[in-house]
Order: sequence, then structure tokens, then C-alpha cells
Amino acid sequence: MRVRKQSLGNQNMIGAKVEAKRKELGLKQVDLLTRLQIQGVELSSSGLSKLEGQIRKVSDYELVAFADVLGVSVNWLIGREDD
Repeated sequence: MRVRKQSLGNQNMIGAKVEAKRKELGLKQVDLLTRLQIQGVELSSSGLSKLEGQIRKVSDYELVAFADVLGVSVNWLIGREDD
């Protein structure tokens, strides 16, 4: 498993939580990408890495898909409630 070399950016609020939850669920990035694709969200591995590093913005459609796929609420992803 790679360790992030850069510090987190400031382009989204959910990246660190997406990465943490993905790892907690034992999912690799490719697994998450496949589940997102089933939800209709096309995202490259580079795009997911940038999103998790908070250096890529997130659309509202992506936000909802991440919440659904990871089994959490949108509010949890944006830091408005506990897990």
C-alpha cells in the first residue's frame, strides 16, 4: 500500500473520509471505482487519487454515489455527523 507523499489539498471536504472508509471496508481503489461505475459515475484511478488527496473537486452526483457505495450518509462525508 502506498503512503501519500503530498499533504491534503483544499478542493473538497470528503477525500480523507472516502479514503479512510474505503480502507476500513478493505476496498482497493479499483474496487471502489467498479462500484461507482455501477452507480453511473465514471472516474479514473487518477481522478480517485486526486479526490482522496483533496486536490480534485467533487460533483453532487459523485457525492451521493460515494455515500451510497460506502454505506454512509452525505452528511457524514461532509463532516456534519458521526459515523
